[in-house]
Amino acid sequence: MVARETESDSRLTVPGVLTLLDAVVAESDDPDVSAFLGAELSAEERAVLEGRVRDVRASLARWRRRGQELSALFSSAHELAELRDTDALLDRLVERAHDLLGTDVTYLSEFDEGRDELLVRSTSGAIDPLFRGLRVPPGMGLASRVVHTRSPQWTSTYLQNDEIPHEPGIDAAVRAEGLVSLLGVPMIAGDRVLGVLFAANRSGHNFAPDEVALLSAFANHAAVVLQTTSLLEQARLAADEADRARAVLAENVTAMERASAVHEDLTAVVLKGGSAEGLADTLSEALNRSVAILDRDYLPVAQAGCEADPFRTGGEDLSARVRQAIEGSRPSGRCVFVDGAAADPEVVVAVVAGDVFLGAVLVGHGELDLGAVEQRTIERTAQIAALVAVQQDAVAEVEDRVRGELVADILRGDALQWRELARRARARDVRLDDLRSVVVVAVPAESRRAVAVAVRRACAGALAGERDGVLAVLSPGSDPHDVAREVWTAARRAADAPVLAVAGPVAESPTELGDAFETARRCAHLLQNQDVPDGAVDAQAYEPYLAVFGSGSRDLSRFIDAVIGPVLRWDSERGTDLFATLSAFADSHASPTRTARALHVHINTVTQRLDRITALLGDDWREPEPLFRISLATRMHALLARDAAGRSVGVR
Repeated sequence: MVARETESDSRLTVPGVLTLLDAVVAESDDPDVSAFLGAELSAEERAVLEGRVRDVRASLARWRRRGQELSALFSSAHELAELRDTDALLDRLVERAHDLLGTDVTYLSEFDEGRDELLVRSTSGAIDPLFRGLRVPPGMGLASRVVHTRSPQWTSTYLQNDEIPHEPGIDAAVRAEGLVSLLGVPMIAGDRVLGVLFAANRSGHNFAPDEVALLSAFANHAAVVLQTTSLLEQARLAADEADRARAVLAENVTAMERASAVHEDLTAVVLKGGSAEGLADTLSEALNRSVAILDRDYLPVAQAGCEADPFRTGGEDLSARVRQAIEGSRPSGRCVFVDGAAADPEVVVAVVAGDVFLGAVLVGHGELDLGAVEQRTIERTAQIAALVAVQQDAVAEVEDRVRGELVADILRGDALQWRELARRARARDVRLDDLRSVVVVAVPAESRRAVAVAVRRACAGALAGERDGVLAVLSPGSDPHDVAREVWTAARRAADAPVLAVAGPVAESPTELGDAFETARRCAHLLQNQDVPDGAVDAQAYEPYLAVFGSGSRDLSRFIDAVIGPVLRWDSERGTDLFATLSAFADSHASPTRTARALHVHINTVTQRLDRITALLGDDWREPEPLFRISLATRMHALLARDAAGRSVGVR
């Protein structure tokens, strides 16, 4: 037993074992095992022991490296929790992977699923500035293989590896960096590949499993970063969108509350029997803008929010841009913005009832934006304006009928009803005893109502109504001819068509209004039958003709043709003007000398023409009776003639 202990002591000592353990832990070259043990070892024993020492040392090295890797990963996780800048965090991850792996270049490419391409987003160790931002087309390079296989891929000779689909742009970038060996691992989050993390060397290198595992761990961290960033960005966008939605909702609620209040005010205006003025005031106050409401003739019926006329809203003065915008709004009744000068309104909307155009609402410029709610408020105002206009038209139609009945009763001249007629006239602000002038207006039936309204506006204290197919106007004016001209001007504008206004004689009392009307009506009938449809005339100027032809028992055209027809036909066939000589001869008291002066020709010329007229009319045409008929015929024919401008001849 002592011998065995001695033999054992000679082969294994405690100091030797401790020294050997120190050598194993130390990072020195392989030790001489026999030197540490202090004993001779056989070759086989020494080989086994040295192999075991190398294995232990390799294991310790791996554990040291794994500790460093875990420390780096923990540090990355800590940074992930603190950093908010995605680009900065990815750069730190790439730098740590670069330091731990010890490769020449480390970079991260982000994958775009929509385009199926990758974009280099972060690099470490790269020297070419163009390398960052390198775009990898679909299916090209080692990166595409990593994405599609969803597993690590590496090569020790990238440019010479024909199994990798090469692309000139990628190869140029790899060649510029001098990269030879590449390792790429996928960054996966759930079912999605977010990108690829690369480690590359500028020399040939076979990547060990530990290197692949380490780079994969960093890739997982990078995937968490990208996914977290995406979620945070989506959350931020959702929050921003929610904020915008809340702001829009608040604005809409405010606008709707304001619009609701305006609608209530507009409705109250109608229910209280208000008019266009009330609508304009309400809308102007709500929008803090100038507002004008026009009628169907583009004439302003109400204005608010302006001292003067800001839109040139005076019929013909309305700009073409505004008219075009109103026409554009007529089919839909919606707001149309005016692309014009600052003097024009900003927006207009047509006032329509079905297919009937009743006018327009014009809104000027202001600080408050005209959003959807404000536009709807303007359109609602136009609708209520249409309702008011239709209501007023209905009332006006009834009033027109009542006025027409009143006019007819006054012209009938029933003395037994005179007190009742006076009362009915006073109810319409007309004093029956003041009426002195009667004007008959010959106008197409479809225009009579509009003309009656225009005449009542233009002639204060007047009554207008239909009687016997014409419009009768009873006015307090003392000069019927002046009243006829005033009536004709208003009627011509309202009808936009030929209008014949005939003034009857002055009525000394209301009982004579009927006779004055009959005289004016007969004169209008005479002039209309002879194609004199336009003008303002005085019936008293045509009393001789009324006495002869006003009854309608004779044919005036046949009379003219029978008396001077040969002269008129001679002129028509030969292009002469014997009628002018005949008319001047009759007006010159049958004096050839006066006729020559009136026509500015030599007396011999007049004599020759008179001889031709004698040949046409007969030798006795200068006798008193034939000459009277010829004078009358020439005057009637002159009455029917048109001047060069196409206007009828008459007293206008």
